[in-house]
Amino acid sequence: MSDSIKHECGIALLRLLKPLQYYQEKYGSLFFGIYKMYLMLEKQHNRGQDGAGFASIKFDMNPGDSFMSRVRSSENQPIQDIFSTINSELNDVFRELEKNNLTDLEIKQAYPYLGELMMGHLRYGTFGNNGIGSVHPFLRQNNWMHRNLVLAGNFNLTNVNELFDNLVTLGQHPKVKADTVTVMEKIGHFLDDEVTKEYKKLKKQGFSKQEASPIIAENLKVAKILKKATKNFDGGYVISGMLGHGDAFLMRDPNGIRPAYYFQNDEFVVAASERPAIQTVFNVPFEDIKEVLPGHSLIIKKSGKTSMKEILPPGDLKACSFERIYFSRGNDAEIYNERKALGKYLFPKVRKAIDDDFKNTVFSYIPNTAETAFYGLVETVQAHLKKQALDSLKLKTNPTEADLEKILNCSPRTEKVILKDVKLRTFITEDSSRDDLVAHVYDVTYKTVKPTDNLIVIDDSIVRGTTLKKSILKILDRLSPKKIVVVSSAPQIRYPDCYGIDMARLEDLIAFQAMLVLVKDNDKEAMLETVYEAAKAEMKKPDAEATNVVNALYEAFSTEQLSKKIAELVKEDGIRSEVDVIFQDVEKLHQACPKNLGDWYFTGNYPTPGGNRVANQAFINFMEGNKQRAY
Repeated sequence: MSDSIKHECGIALLRLLKPLQYYQEKYGSLFFGIYKMYLMLEKQHNRGQDGAGFASIKFDMNPGDSFMSRVRSSENQPIQDIFSTINSELNDVFRELEKNNLTDLEIKQAYPYLGELMMGHLRYGTFGNNGIGSVHPFLRQNNWMHRNLVLAGNFNLTNVNELFDNLVTLGQHPKVKADTVTVMEKIGHFLDDEVTKEYKKLKKQGFSKQEASPIIAENLKVAKILKKATKNFDGGYVISGMLGHGDAFLMRDPNGIRPAYYFQNDEFVVAASERPAIQTVFNVPFEDIKEVLPGHSLIIKKSGKTSMKEILPPGDLKACSFERIYFSRGNDAEIYNERKALGKYLFPKVRKAIDDDFKNTVFSYIPNTAETAFYGLVETVQAHLKKQALDSLKLKTNPTEADLEKILNCSPRTEKVILKDVKLRTFITEDSSRDDLVAHVYDVTYKTVKPTDNLIVIDDSIVRGTTLKKSILKILDRLSPKKIVVVSSAPQIRYPDCYGIDMARLEDLIAFQAMLVLVKDNDKEAMLETVYEAAKAEMKKPDAEATNVVNALYEAFSTEQLSKKIAELVKEDGIRSEVDVIFQDVEKLHQACPKNLGDWYFTGNYPTPGGNRVANQAFINFMEGNKQRAY
C-alpha cells in the first residue's frame, strides 16, 4: 500500500491440555507453549508494531503462589523485547533447576510465565496514547481467583460514550473513557455479579467460602456473562479473555467484521487473528482450522472442555474486505487466490486505458502487498495475448516459423520499476523540505521503460493519495513513459472507518477531495449545506433509525468522473506523462472476496447503526472545520 494506514490488532490464545511435563517428554522443552506463543505473535507482526503483550495463568497453585504473569512493551521491537524479558528469566531459573526432577506444581512455582493458559497481543494504535499503559493485555485483579480478568482485543466500538454511561449507572467510576477499559469493566461487572449469585446459592447449601471457591469456578457460565456484557456493543471486535482460575474465551462480533480462527486437538486449543499463524506454527492442515462464528464465543473451560456458544444473534456477514485486500498476510491460501482474482478483474479497465496496445505497455506494481494482484493481472493479460495469437494462427493455412514463435513469445512486458529504497523519517517540518523527503521514499529502476510505453502500476488501494502525489508519480515520471496508469485493486475509499482502521476523517480521503472539486466545478455547492443540515438532523435520531446522508454527495457523480478527478488531483505540475487512475468495481471486489463482504468504506453501507452516525458526524466535523475524530 502506498498510503500507510494503521489498522487491526492481532491476538493469540493458547490453552495447553496436557501436564507441562508431557510437552517436555514429547517436544523436548518445558517451554513449548511460550515458544509457540512467540512464533504466533511473530507470524502476525504485520498486525501491530506499536506494542506487544503476553500474559499467562498457572492452574491449581497454592495460596500465596503467583498464578498470573504479564509482560508488555511499547519499544520499537516489542515482540522481541517481551520475549527477551521472559527468556532471560526462564534461563536464569533453568540453569539452576535443569537437573532436578520436578513435579508440575514445582515447575510452575519455579518458572515465571510458565502456565497452562497463555494470551498474546499485538497493538496498532489507531489514535490516542501509544505508551505502555495502552498496550494489551489489561488486568482486572481481585483476591478471589475467579474474579480476575485478563483481556485483550482487536476491536473498535462506536458507542463508547453510551457504554461508559451504562457503567456509571451501574454504580462504577471508570478511570478512563476508552473502549478497552469500558469493555473490560462491562465484562468484569457481570463476572462479579455471576460469582456473587453462585456464592449465594452455595452458601444456602452450607458451603464455606473456601469450599465454595472451586465450585464457583467450575459452575461459572462464561457465555451468560458475555451475553449480558455485550448486548449493547456496536462495532467490530474480537475479544479474548482469561479468568484467574483458568477459563478462557474468544468472542467475535455479530457481523464477523474482525477475523478469528481456532484449532483444537488432544494437546492444545489455539486461536488467532490469522489462519496462517496457526497453520504454520503448529503445522496443521488448512481445512482443520475453523473460524469463530459471528456473534459466537469460543469458550475453553478450565477442565479443557471447549465449546462454541452464541452470545449475540448473528447479523449479515460483513467481514472486513480490507483484510483480504491488504491487512492479512498473503500466505493464506484463500487470500492469495482472492488477491490474484482482484488483479484478474481489473483487466477490462486496463485494456481500455491502453487502447489494446499491449506491445507498448509495461506492467509493474507498488511493493509489496500489491504483488499478488499484479500476478493475477499479468496472467490474465498473458491468456488474452495467447488467445489473440491462436485466433490469428487459425486464419492461416500454412503458418510460418515466425507465426509459431509469435505464439510462444506472447508474454506481457513486466518489470519491477519501483521499489522502496529506505524507510525515511520525515523529521523536517518545513513543507517544501518535507515534501522532498517524501519523494525519496521510493525509487525506480532506470532504463526499463521507453518514451513510447504505457506504464501500468498496480497498488492494492489508494486512501489519501499523498504518497502517490508527492512521491510515486514523480519518480515514475523520471522514466519518461507516454502514459502512467495507476491501478487500484480496491474500489474508491469514500467513507471513514469506525471498526479499527485509521481512516477517521472524510477530508483525508482523496475520493472525498475529488467529490468536493466536482461539486464546485458543477456549481452544486448548495448540496453541501443541504447534506450538512440533513446530517445534523440524523444525529438527533436514535442510532437504529439514522441513515448515512453523505451518500447523496457521491451519488451526484459517476465512478468514472471521480476517478478522472482523482487523477487530476494527484498529478502535480511538472509531471510530463499523461496520468490515469483506475479503481476496482465493488461488484468485482465481492466476486473476488465472496466471504468478506464488508465494504462500508467504499459504499457507505455500514453493518452497524453506529457506522451511519460516524459517517454523518464526520461530515459535520468537516463542514464545521472540526479536526476531531467522529467517534
